[in-house]
Amino acid sequence: MIKNRLTWFPARSLKVRAVPLLIASQMAMISTAMISATTPALAMEGGKQPLTIERMNASPALAGTSPRGLKLSPDGQRVTYLAGRKDNQSFYDLWQMDVKTGESSLLLNADKLATNELSDEEKARRERQRIYGEGIMEYFWADDSQALLIPAAGNLYYFSLADKSVTQLPIGEGFATDARLSPKGNFVSFVRDQNLYVLDLASKKLETMTTDGGGAIKNAMAEFVAQEEMDRMTGYWWAPDESAIAFTRIDESGVEQVTRNEIYADGIKLTEQRYPYAGKNNVDIALGVVTLKDKAINWVKLREENSEDNSKDIYLPRVDWLPDSKHLSFQWQSRDQHKLDLQLVALDSLTKPKTLVKERSNAWVNLNNDLHFLKQQSAFIWASERDGFNHLYLFDLKGKLKTQLTQGEWAVDVLEYIDETAGWVYFTGRKDTPIEKQLYRVPLAGGKVERVSKQAGMHDPVFADNQSVYLDYFNSLSQPPQISLHGDKGQQLAWVEQNAVKQGHPLYDYAGLWQIPEFGELKAEDGQVLQTRLFKPVPFDASKKYPVVVRVYGGPHAQLVTNSWSEQDYFTQYLVQQGYVVFQLDNRGSAHRGTKFEQVIYRHLGEAEVKDQKVGVEYLRSLPFVDADNVAIYGHSYGGYMALMSLFKAPDYFKAAISGAPVTDWRLYDTHYTERYLAHPEGNEKGYEASSVFPYVKNYQSGLLMYHGMADDNVLFENSTRVYKALQDEGKLFQMIDYPGSKHSMRGEKVRNHLYRSLADFLDRQLKNAK
Repeated sequence: MIKNRLTWFPARSLKVRAVPLLIASQMAMISTAMISATTPALAMEGGKQPLTIERMNASPALAGTSPRGLKLSPDGQRVTYLAGRKDNQSFYDLWQMDVKTGESSLLLNADKLATNELSDEEKARRERQRIYGEGIMEYFWADDSQALLIPAAGNLYYFSLADKSVTQLPIGEGFATDARLSPKGNFVSFVRDQNLYVLDLASKKLETMTTDGGGAIKNAMAEFVAQEEMDRMTGYWWAPDESAIAFTRIDESGVEQVTRNEIYADGIKLTEQRYPYAGKNNVDIALGVVTLKDKAINWVKLREENSEDNSKDIYLPRVDWLPDSKHLSFQWQSRDQHKLDLQLVALDSLTKPKTLVKERSNAWVNLNNDLHFLKQQSAFIWASERDGFNHLYLFDLKGKLKTQLTQGEWAVDVLEYIDETAGWVYFTGRKDTPIEKQLYRVPLAGGKVERVSKQAGMHDPVFADNQSVYLDYFNSLSQPPQISLHGDKGQQLAWVEQNAVKQGHPLYDYAGLWQIPEFGELKAEDGQVLQTRLFKPVPFDASKKYPVVVRVYGGPHAQLVTNSWSEQDYFTQYLVQQGYVVFQLDNRGSAHRGTKFEQVIYRHLGEAEVKDQKVGVEYLRSLPFVDADNVAIYGHSYGGYMALMSLFKAPDYFKAAISGAPVTDWRLYDTHYTERYLAHPEGNEKGYEASSVFPYVKNYQSGLLMYHGMADDNVLFENSTRVYKALQDEGKLFQMIDYPGSKHSMRGEKVRNHLYRSLADFLDRQLKNAK
């Protein structure tokens, strides 16, 4: 999935879930009619030092202490997290907080671990996980809460809490990836040289579970589209009782191998990559189960006899064991993504799968991570958009629907935690407003939905495995990320990181100029509601007219118009202090609004989205303080595509555009993402042509800046160079900035300083006629 990786989001634990039990309150939305010539609202009290681009990207981080990798120990006694250093916000150590005392302390200094160069495979995997930084980046709790597994630079370390000792595990030669502890903590598993390995922690015996990996064959590894588009970063799954491991075997031999140039300042690196372009071959995938006792491998049949679709050209987006360790579930997805089936097999009959649930769509079926098999009854919870919005359903193990747990014209975000004993299902969702993520609960037997989170903003809760305590990772437009610990009834037990913006906080000197946007609603041509937010300049003079920067993403599975804290908004705050209005509109196709809102874009991208952005500009023209002749649009990734399409298709609406790392021809992007929205190229040639930027290049007049990382392995650099050539052939003048060695995310303080200084300079020259 294309994501604007200039935005950072907190990492979620693989094992934990969340559940604050607080009473709700809702932030009132401000309608567009109320966006007038009023003084902009300030977010916080503090100094009024102007924000600089250099300060945006420097250490310590403006947002203050913002831990990532939050987890609760299985016994619920410790909160652990990764925190960047004050002198280097991108170098992480492991910290802990005692739940009883609330005291925080350094648990493990990353300097005690090796810091070797990462392998190319691991670099790519981290890029797709959105994991950026150095030091300790991952860790895993042992089930007894007495030890941690810490992967670092291809080595594996066992950290004992009893004596604070760090032991490097004997895993042999080579780089270990995707390492983890087994469910009961008796083994460590990892992938090396495209095979699966298991280390017995008691005997220190290392076993090779697969042996045929190499070349085009990869065992226990997620293929490119699984990592990038399906949110599946692994290719193996432990049985709960540690008796067996399910794993994928992928054969990439049919996938087109391309030579990709990664251009660095001191040379060019030629990378051979099997990239599944839209319409081309995917990997062949198989699902196997290997037993630890004898290392025997048995293969799962992926379809029932007489199934309506027995194609082998399919996806395997999810695999989950049932609590009894005797049954395995997997999700089968057709290549066109119109079909998603939940399949179940017993270990003693792997060739006889049974279909429990079928999902069907005339457009596409979205994936989620919300399947949960109950331990105390023969049932499972499944999330589905079958009624137009993502909701939770309770099924028995025969696939019979027992009850729909949530319903209404609003969407569930994530199934967070199930308390089977008390009979509650906790989830985050948008029941009260689409611009906030709140925590709710509903009886497991069905009934009234209760809101349990309190503050207006975004809640990302994390719950312990074995204790009824949870962490609430909260942020809003006026509150940088803060983390609090709560008990089973929602009572706050302690702050993990209050992160109050007061004197001494990195943001304090700038907080007095920080602006809160005004939220609003507009109507699309089909009558659907479009959410907006508008930042006014500071200082603000109602008698003046100000140039506008429209910041856009516009693509599926993303949302900009929220009551949330985001690093992306630092540049917005800089712009408003430089005398710009900044406007954002989530066009149709954006997330969390239901299938009718999202699927308008099916088979033709860049049409409805641009029309909606034009609605936004028409509204801006009605505001007395807007200089309607000086409106620019800026976006990255899908937003970069939107910037090009908007400038080329609606040049009378936008005087200038900044396009960062855009897809320009969807035939250059991968199968799973592109065919989800545009179908297979053979069946939608006109849609692919109309969704490309190239038919509209001739409409371009002036005012374009493009930038791209020259080592981008997601949206390939070729997307931009093709536009360069097309514009040059047309004799059209434009500007470009290409960054040697940079990936899609444009990381690094020096790179970002240069990038944002260049963008600010471009906007001043285009919209303010500055020389």
